[in-house]
Amino acid sequence: MGRDAVKRILLVGGGYIGMYTAMRLERLLKGGDHVLTLVNPENFMQYQPFLPEVASGTIDPRAVVVPLRRVLHRTDLVIGEVVRIDHEVRAAMVRLADGEERAYPYDHIVLGAGSRARVLPVPGLAEHAVGFKTVAEAIYLRNRVLSQLDRADEITDQQKRGAALTFVFVGAGYAGVEALGELEDLARAALKVYPRIRRDDMRWVMIEATERILPELGVDLAAYARRRLEERAIEFRTGTRLESVENSVLHLSDGQSFPAETLVWTAGVKPSPLARASGFPVDGDGRVRVGTTLKVEGLDGAWAAGDAAAVPDAAGGFSPPTAQHALRQARRLAENLAAELQGRAPEPFVYRSKGGLCSLGHYRGVANPLGIKIRGFPAWFLHRTYHLAYMPTLSRKVRIAMDWTVALLFPRDIAQLGSLERPKEPFSRAANE
Repeated sequence: MGRDAVKRILLVGGGYIGMYTAMRLERLLKGGDHVLTLVNPENFMQYQPFLPEVASGTIDPRAVVVPLRRVLHRTDLVIGEVVRIDHEVRAAMVRLADGEERAYPYDHIVLGAGSRARVLPVPGLAEHAVGFKTVAEAIYLRNRVLSQLDRADEITDQQKRGAALTFVFVGAGYAGVEALGELEDLARAALKVYPRIRRDDMRWVMIEATERILPELGVDLAAYARRRLEERAIEFRTGTRLESVENSVLHLSDGQSFPAETLVWTAGVKPSPLARASGFPVDGDGRVRVGTTLKVEGLDGAWAAGDAAAVPDAAGGFSPPTAQHALRQARRLAENLAAELQGRAPEPFVYRSKGGLCSLGHYRGVANPLGIKIRGFPAWFLHRTYHLAYMPTLSRKVRIAMDWTVALLFPRDIAQLGSLERPKEPFSRAANE
């Protein structure tokens, strides 16, 4: 077959959409009439539902990242970032790891660039807060909580001590509630080796602009989750916004202010700006406009799904940015792309949510699989079981199961490795002595 007949398929992003679409295409397209290329800033895919347990130390960070080269056998992996796409000439400009920019031509492109934290223009927010969307941020927060306990153990000034032991989360969706629950659990367990710090010395606060937490779940399950967390002395400020942060002092919309040295921002996500910057059709939120078959509206050879796409659902709205939807979208996208290459008609993406799962830490959770309301330990166990089942690769499943077993049998590891974030510092200090 001539080289001109070879179809070049470029996948942007190595998350759920990019990785699972490429894996499925490798199985569907058997001949030598295509070339698959995936561009991603890292050589791994991270399984985000387990980030809270990475933060609490119950799962090793390496267990929740999947090396793309291990699971993609006929896909060329390019480590870099797509900075712009010229669909008229069918080429994407990629900034490689060394800073060089190189054009990658394609016949079909799959946009799966995902999303990033939706940071509002709150004065002082960018300087004081950390997000919770990556493994690096989860590791940082674990080190942060433990380092704050170390600091507070030596501080005698009560005001400074209180600020060091105040941990604030903004945004009460799945990510915020799970991160807060797991990290509070970690801190509570760590206090056994800090005799000068009591649980009452710590302050954990959740700030939410709407009137309720966990809007993805029913009102009664959300109320149960809030009660269980309040029993652990976690404060909720619903119907309240963060107005500004100045010198580690938080100013809220209800007029109250208090010092807090740790601020975690989990108030939603926004799509990658790549599509808008490249002239693709987007909606008011910046998501790529696609039809039911996941083809970009008005553009032949362009496909999109996941957080960065406005995927229509059967109810007349759009699919939510969840892992369960992204997995199914990737499968349908791959099947439709393969069908088009093989001269068959694509089929619409149809999927109804199977419900939500939320871990609260401390062996508690809430869930509504298939509309069945589950609370407490059964929901927590279901959360773990479900996500373990969908964790890619057998080796990762085994590692996570072993980590959980160790966590049940032995005390938590409370080693604070924040110095790993500054690996050159000891050598530079020695060189300057």
